[in-house]
Amino acid sequence: MTDRSDDFTMAYQDTCDQITMVLIHGFPLDSAMWEMQLQDLSDVVRLVAPDLRGHGRSDSVPGPYSMKMFSDDIAGLLEHLNIHSPVLVCGLSMGGYIALDFYRRYPDHVAGLILAATRAGADSEEGKTGREAAAAAVKAEGTGPIVAGMLPKLLAPGSYEDGELVEFVQEIMEGASVEGVIGALAAMRDRPDSMPMLADIDVPTLIIHGAEDQIIPVSEAEAMYEAIEDAELVIIPDAGHLPNLEQVDSFNDAVIDFIEELTGEEDLDHENGHHHH
Repeated sequence: MTDRSDDFTMAYQDTCDQITMVLIHGFPLDSAMWEMQLQDLSDVVRLVAPDLRGHGRSDSVPGPYSMKMFSDDIAGLLEHLNIHSPVLVCGLSMGGYIALDFYRRYPDHVAGLILAATRAGADSEEGKTGREAAAAAVKAEGTGPIVAGMLPKLLAPGSYEDGELVEFVQEIMEGASVEGVIGALAAMRDRPDSMPMLADIDVPTLIIHGAEDQIIPVSEAEAMYEAIEDAELVIIPDAGHLPNLEQVDSFNDAVIDFIEELTGEEDLDHENGHHHH
């Protein structure tokens, strides 16, 4: 007699078929800045939040660093995690520079882009000089002064009154290594101008910017929105350069809406046998 008891079709749920979103942190931060996204978005997407080289718990590697190196690190991580279908790449500030660079180098790996508190242009000559001065200061005195100088500029004045948030951000910044900070400053200084590439971006793109960003003006977000064909722009009131931490709900709602549109469209595309050119 054959035992038929295990001859049945088993239904199961597996969240691994969710689209993956890679969260690329800003300077001089680490993946801890995405705490509220890792918490609130995990039922919508699979989230991977690396600590870039020299930041957070990643090894403190001596420089020079480049955008290409950061992009290759992320491609290597996806490979390591066996993630072969295109991912949603979300980058904030320097993370946005990396997201654009990653799209330039690995367009087939990208299903969509979220560009938060960032810009597409390269550093101005003045900007480059500023990076070099900052790197010299860090070499001489460690990261303390750069952290102290940046902290008030990172947040909208209203957010800066939230002592707990200020402390949280300060703690993250103080975790960046000297090598990481100097390496990232050089990578930002030498990054290519992504403005000319924006017209070629053919994946859905969400641009999120704090209305009170003191580091990158809202006009930079508007310029990217104009240049990218399939782009949405969300400007978040009462948020500065860290909208994902300052106005968590507004940021996460915008991301969830975008993901639902993105994955909804993808399903339709599969059914209709349609693909984007």
